[in-house]
Amino acid sequence: MSGHSKWKTIKHKKGANDARRGKLWSKLARNIIVAAKSGGGDPAMNLTLRYAIDKAKEANMPNDTIDKAIKRGTGELQGAEYVPALYEGYGPGGVAVIVEALTDNPNRTAPDVKKIFERAGGNLGTANCVSWNFATKGLFTVAAADADEDTLMEIALEAGADDVVRQDDVFEITCEVSAYDAVRKALEEKSIKTQTAEITKIPGTTIKVDAKTGEKVLRMIDAFEDNDDVQQVHSNVDIPEEVLAQLQ
Repeated sequence: MSGHSKWKTIKHKKGANDARRGKLWSKLARNIIVAAKSGGGDPAMNLTLRYAIDKAKEANMPNDTIDKAIKRGTGELQGAEYVPALYEGYGPGGVAVIVEALTDNPNRTAPDVKKIFERAGGNLGTANCVSWNFATKGLFTVAAADADEDTLMEIALEAGADDVVRQDDVFEITCEVSAYDAVRKALEEKSIKTQTAEITKIPGTTIKVDAKTGEKVLRMIDAFEDNDDVQQVHSNVDIPEEVLAQLQ
């Protein structure tokens, strides 16, 4: 698992304060709006919308807020028009970074993203400068203390997962996007608790960094995630466990 994924798990365990939660809900609402607009408001017929709703429920977003977001997407309620935007570049230590955004004003978002890259000592790149190294996959992580490896592997692989690998104190399950829903349901049916359940971009190769560079990378990622327009940040940073322990 990349250092960024480990860091997200750590932050999830710590929980979020009210300000962070409000920002997260706003981002998740945008995701629901765009999913409903592109594929319709029925989650049974729209996998992207169902995934967006699942993420919103994980964040304890109220049902009426979710319903309003769906209606904004289908046009039943008025609201801002959001469009997806993808930015690629390099962070400290030459780490590859992909920033996914949903914005109602690309002329605002692009300069903001560029500025965050530059303040971190990196730079915004051109299209496909780093995305060639990433594959879009379903990713689940399960605490090693919560599952037997053989049992977990049997459940996940039978549901369509590609692989189950132990990384330090967690099992990492990866699958194709098309198998995400089946794997998620299989884990739920067996009451296997996941730390992470998401569709993300997984790097083919990673860059290992020291504590100083790792801190700069994570500070840059935090700055991206604090931006209202940014939905997800992906990187190929590999921060060793002992370095992450220092950064906590």
